[in-house]
Amino acid sequence: MPPAELYDALVLVSFGGPERTEEVMPFLRRVAAGRAVPDRRLAEVAEHYYAAGGRSPINDQCRALLQALRAELAGTGLEIYWGNRNWHPFLADTVAQMRDDGVRRAAAFVTSAYGGYSSCRQYLEDIARARAAAGPRAPVIDKLRLYYNHPGWVGPWATSLRRALQDAAPAGPEQAEVLFSAHSVPLAMPGADLYRAQVLESARLVAERCGLRPGQWRVTWQSRSGGPGTPWLGPDVAATVRQSQASTVVVVPIGFVSDHMEVVHDLDVEVAAAATQRGARYVRAATVSTDPGFVSMVRDLLLERQRASAPRLWLGPLGPWPLDCPTGHCTPPAGPGQAA
Repeated sequence: MPPAELYDALVLVSFGGPERTEEVMPFLRRVAAGRAVPDRRLAEVAEHYYAAGGRSPINDQCRALLQALRAELAGTGLEIYWGNRNWHPFLADTVAQMRDDGVRRAAAFVTSAYGGYSSCRQYLEDIARARAAAGPRAPVIDKLRLYYNHPGWVGPWATSLRRALQDAAPAGPEQAEVLFSAHSVPLAMPGADLYRAQVLESARLVAERCGLRPGQWRVTWQSRSGGPGTPWLGPDVAATVRQSQASTVVVVPIGFVSDHMEVVHDLDVEVAAAATQRGARYVRAATVSTDPGFVSMVRDLLLERQRASAPRLWLGPLGPWPLDCPTGHCTPPAGPGQAA
């Protein structure tokens, strides 16, 4: 890839997570701010972190992705930064550092493949707030487009699923039931239908690449919060595992770029226990995180923004998402009670 023609920098934007026990509750309160999540529920979630040593895996995985991106983009002249929505390094601090370093224009790669309010529009708002806090010398920051149907997303997931199927049933992987899983959101959340449709399309493309037969796979949802009377995307992955008749269940966390607590606890502890309770084998496909194809996809998305002549890659019938999200895409929610 030749030297950057439009951008001075690339900023990795992610969710963030605590790295010490004493950070867990402040982190969770920040995530839940304005969403009417009771402290009792936060304390329950905090126990998941404490059981894992008070540390989320996400920041370490972001560090690994940063290292891979620096190798992938070596020689471009781009400085590479990292900022989070909910924990250190905070995006506002990162953008201020970019300003002080003289960055004028940057591309932002967000660790969320899908549309919807919390998975896309909220990150645009995060970027806007960070730029406003940095003042008039803040760099312009362009969010790279959604990539739910990009070959660099679908291909690595297909590779991961094939490996999981081999681990699950060496003598007959076709007997395993495959459950794709993504974070549930309230049905009333702006963009929920778009989010669901794009998750379904990602899962379909991966299943197709892996040669899964009809009825062998389905999309499920996980990690819901909020009151029981609020409708959320379903079915729930744990409930689906309990009701399944399959002797082997393979779960594909296709809603996540890298491991979160929602992956290593909600899936690897709670869903694994649901499988064990009925005598089924549980296997979880690895997240794509630093897969070379995924890392190369970031370069492809960056090149799209730099040159009008660059190819735009996608799979399936829906075409590539626009370089800039359409006006009014996934407008902010009207009040509290959204996903934590």
